[in-house]
Amino acid sequence: MSKASADKPKAVLNCAVLTISDSRSAADDSSGDYLADRLQANGHRCAKRAICGGNLYQIRRTLSDWIADEQIQVIITNGGTGYTHRKSTAAAITPLLDSVISGFGELFRHLSYLEIGSSSLQSDAFAGSANDTLIFCVPGSTGACKTAWEGIIGQQLDSTHRPCNFASHYQNR
Repeated sequence: MSKASADKPKAVLNCAVLTISDSRSAADDSSGDYLADRLQANGHRCAKRAICGGNLYQIRRTLSDWIADEQIQVIITNGGTGYTHRKSTAAAITPLLDSVISGFGELFRHLSYLEIGSSSLQSDAFAGSANDTLIFCVPGSTGACKTAWEGIIGQQLDSTHRPCNFASHYQNR
């Protein structure tokens, strides 16, 4: 946890967006479009973007490359976190994490509950870090991406958000 500092310029982070879906393409990836747009609108760079099917080894390969890339500080994935037979995001990504941000999934499900009620139980949204890279994993619906961005991620990637945020950590490097 890093405290916000009023005397430093806002952090600009290099980010990557991964859509995990067997059915989406670049032409209809509204959730990936939304996240990339929000990153750029908030002063960050969407340096990498991809769509990957639900194969956990393909997911791990893409994420491992991005985690190893010293230029990428944040990864946001969307998709593969719901209650289905193809749910693969957690199985693919959690072994790669060095630490887990426990409260992220809890807070996401709380915010989601306020919007969609008990259906929020079907989300396995989670977050953590690996190799000093923040990783946020959210459901694939554009509505869920908006909930995650507006309620959590956007604020935590804003180095001026008080009393603390994740972005300030990268200013102090």
